[in-house]
Formats: sequence, C-alpha cells, structure tokens
Amino acid sequence: MKQEIEKANLSQTSEINKVAPQKVYVLIPFLFLTVTLLGGMRISDKGFLFLKPDLVFFVLAAFLIALFFKTNLISLEDWLFGHSSLLKTVSNLAILATLFSASIQIFNSLTPENGLAFWIISFCFFWVLWNNLFLELSPKKMIRSLVALFSFAFVTKYIFLANLTAPTTETWWQALLENPAKQTLTWLLDLPRFSPATGYLQFFNLAIYLIALYLFPTSTRETLTANS
Repeated sequence: MKQEIEKANLSQTSEINKVAPQKVYVLIPFLFLTVTLLGGMRISDKGFLFLKPDLVFFVLAAFLIALFFKTNLISLEDWLFGHSSLLKTVSNLAILATLFSASIQIFNSLTPENGLAFWIISFCFFWVLWNNLFLELSPKKMIRSLVALFSFAFVTKYIFLANLTAPTTETWWQALLENPAKQTLTWLLDLPRFSPATGYLQFFNLAIYLIALYLFPTSTRETLTANS
C-alpha cells in the first residue's frame, strides 16, 4: 500500500515538473511577445497604428530589469551563470530579452505619446525607479510597487487625460465653440486623439504583462529537475 502511495506521489511530482519547462520556455515568452506586439498599437478612426518606442523607454526598461535583479525577483546568477549547457544559457538569455522588449512596450503603452504630459509621466517613471534602486525591497513589495505605479499611469493616461481630449469627430472651430476647455487643453498638452478602444486594448495588455511577471520564476532550477 505504501509503495503504491509513493509511486502515485512520484508520478504527481513528475507531472508537476513537466509543466515547469513549458511554462518558462513557452508560455512566458509568448506572453511577453504578445505585450511587445500590443504595446505600440493604437486605434484611431483611420484604423490601427503602431507607434515605435522612444529612446527614454529603453532607459526605463533597463532600470526596471536592474531593479528585478537587485530585489532578487530574478536571480541573474541562476538564469545566466548557473548552467553548464550553452543551449540552456542562450535560451534563458532569449527569455530575458523578451522581458526587456515587453518592458519597453509597457512604458510605451502607459506614457502619453507627446507633449508636456509625455515628459511629466516619463520623469515620474524615472524618479520612482531610480529611488527604488536605493531601497531594500522584497520581491513582493517590488511587485506591489510596480502594480501601483503602472495602475496610476494607466488611470492618468486612459481615463484622466483621455477625458480632457476633444472628440475627433468635431472640427476645430466646432470643438472650440462647443467645448473650449477641452479643445484648449488638447492643444496645450498636445494630446493625441485615439479611439476609446485603445484604452481597453492597453488594459488587456497591462494585465498580460503583470500575469507574465507573476509566473516568471526567480530561477530555472525547477526546469533542471524536470530535464534531469
């Protein structure tokens, strides 16, 4: 009886271990590549637009990855230097590259496209990430801080600033006469006029990014157990 129970436990453990490589090397890169694709997409009356990321987003993404390593949310030693197999190291490096590209596009998604609002939100991102580099944060606190930061940026761009933007269906003179406040703010802040569907798309995109981060393992040692 005991032998049957032990065999059942071993079979369950092996099944669990079989899932780990699929999650790390298939599901997580797929989620990050999806974020990379959707992060630059905007919806307007003319159809879909794809906006390339600004250089500042590369800097912010580099700070964010460094923060992941510092808080031990991702163990750099285990991911890059803890394997004797070159193929495993290259595979892990490719996954980290998808994380970096998705982080670039998440900043592209949450930052206003141009004008004064672009520089204000970019500075807020930079200030928070720079300060966090000098704080002792646990991985859980790091994730909570990141969720709060990205949620605030999303609300600012897609709810607050979107409601200040004049509708695209109106002419400039008609909007100025009927709603001079919105038209003036749209002109002063240089706010882009995108469809409300853009906000829903980027909400979905942000959720995918946070789910992928939640699934992202600190190290890949469990995959080694599955492969051995």
